[in-house]
Amino acid sequence: MSYLLSISSITDRYDAVAFYIADRQLHNFNHQNPISILMALFSAPPQSLCILRLSAIGDVCNAIAAVQAIRQQWPKTQLTWIAGKAEAALLTPLLPDVTVIAFDKKQGFKGMQAVWKALKGQRFDALLHMQSAIRASMLSVGIKAKYKLGFDKARASDLQQWFTNVKVPSPASPHVLDGFMAFTEALGLKPQVPTWTLPLSESDIAWAKGQLSTKPALVVAPAASKAFKNWTAEGYAGVIEHALDKGFNVILAGGPGKIEVELGQAIENRLTRPVTNLIGKTTLLQLLALEQEADLVLAPDSGPAHLANAVNTPVIGLYAHHNPARTGPYNWRHYVVSVYAEAIEAETGKSANEVSWRTRVKDDTAMQRITIDEVISRFDEVIQKEEIGS
Repeated sequence: MSYLLSISSITDRYDAVAFYIADRQLHNFNHQNPISILMALFSAPPQSLCILRLSAIGDVCNAIAAVQAIRQQWPKTQLTWIAGKAEAALLTPLLPDVTVIAFDKKQGFKGMQAVWKALKGQRFDALLHMQSAIRASMLSVGIKAKYKLGFDKARASDLQQWFTNVKVPSPASPHVLDGFMAFTEALGLKPQVPTWTLPLSESDIAWAKGQLSTKPALVVAPAASKAFKNWTAEGYAGVIEHALDKGFNVILAGGPGKIEVELGQAIENRLTRPVTNLIGKTTLLQLLALEQEADLVLAPDSGPAHLANAVNTPVIGLYAHHNPARTGPYNWRHYVVSVYAEAIEAETGKSANEVSWRTRVKDDTAMQRITIDEVISRFDEVIQKEEIGS
């Protein structure tokens, strides 16, 4: 039985015709000799590259650093990025020198066809397949490229290795961003420290400044898209009360989803003093501008934590389910409050060093292990070291 048709039972949301087409193309593709990177693919800048990273917001934000590294060292290379619909809306104004193509996952195979149509007639020197997900791999089948770079055995999952002919060696660091930067070195770029240059509009910056006061600003983005990653309303309220005592202007921020809105309301209900609640009332670009203008951000393992990192605003990340060494806000990992190690040991009987760096804590109540005192202590440490409000 052919590879893709054998997995149709786990991906029945796609039309059967999509699997037939992809199966035939993949059959031909897999007869090419795969390449293990021992030296750079390109000794001179290639003419064109395609980046495939659809989601999520935090991962896409991290991938920006890799794409901008390519742009810095190869300014004449044509770059195309295929991203999810919401992610593309964020990327388009931030990366004016990159062609961004939106993929609407709700459209299924029709959404894939729309992307392929937009790429008709194009053949890239290389595709950077930066997402180990069957949806992204299916989409990659219709993208023409001489080289299709993907993760090596240590990082690939969800059958991604079937869809690539160049395996990028994993770096020593487990962090997602370091994995992205490894793609740039495999291409032939010189190693460099990840940086971000995000040209926010004057209107978004002006709006963000309008939400601030003369007091230092703490943005609390309390919710991730998955409820199990969220800390408690009581916990957030306790830290916010402490921040108010310290003279901070506190702003709640986040998306319009039910999880975000309800958690924001629950936090407000537990406060003795009013704060500004902007949850569900901003665009992604406004949220990014708000975090850029703020002095400090408090967030769980979520997009807003990585957005704040990208604009170099200190972040206190709250972690339990994923190892922050892998998914923490890149430049501010030293400020995370993490109970991952104790939660993984309670669940597996092994230390964090004894399990794979990608092992996830399955206990949906793990975030409740984080105490208010721990977060307040980290808050006080950060404002002292970063000289916030002094």
